[in-house]
Amino acid sequence: MSLSNDHWAPLVKAKVEEVLADTSFVAPTSEFSSITAPDAKFALGIDHTLLKPDATSAQIDELCDQAIRYKFKSCCVNGANVEQVSRRLEGSGVLTCAVIGFPLGAGTTAAKAFEAKDAVTSGANEIDMVVNIGALKADNYALVYSDIRAVVDAAATTVKVILETVFLSDEEKIAASFLAAEAGAAFVKTSTGFSGGGATAADVLLMQKTVTYKSGVKVKASAGIRSFEKSLEMFKAGAERIGTSSGAAIMESADVAAGSY
Repeated sequence: MSLSNDHWAPLVKAKVEEVLADTSFVAPTSEFSSITAPDAKFALGIDHTLLKPDATSAQIDELCDQAIRYKFKSCCVNGANVEQVSRRLEGSGVLTCAVIGFPLGAGTTAAKAFEAKDAVTSGANEIDMVVNIGALKADNYALVYSDIRAVVDAAATTVKVILETVFLSDEEKIAASFLAAEAGAAFVKTSTGFSGGGATAADVLLMQKTVTYKSGVKVKASAGIRSFEKSLEMFKAGAERIGTSSGAAIMESADVAAGSY
């Protein structure tokens, strides 16, 4: 069923006012917020990520082998690499995650839905899609909702919605998180890592505060997370998943060079 802006505008306004008025919210504790070292429990909160446009087949294999070695939650890759990753990870317990509408979020809804379905057919277990940022900033809530819902329906699996927080006001972050939760997303996610900025504890807490009304909806922090300390900061703010290309280095307590993800 298609829902108009007349339906969504007052609901979004009410949610924004509710969240901004709540000054006593505290991030819920989780198994990840109590970790003290990059151990096996920590690894289960990591989406090990390689989204660079020049990633080679050999680098993708290395990503998968690292994920298997450390037992990360998933490997997150571009669509062209999904089938390779799915084969490499078979039987390991590590999930295959594909990005959709990445990194701009500006494709048509039909294209995003097709891309999601194709990724799942190729072996993806989880989908990370970019919200239609322009529609969100134009208060076109009906399009934002229907765009997410179409991907959720097409994927029929875990969908994480990337808000690209660097472009958004707090009110827009709340609106996007609320619409994603209403559309059936399993996670709301901070950033792509391709537009500057990155995850902050304040954004994670705000997003967690917004979606806490919807049972089972979680927050993923991504972009600029290149140390155990930064990861722990995100977990303590309410994140239940971390997206990082530095997972192996963090597990090895190695120095990590600056990068986009």
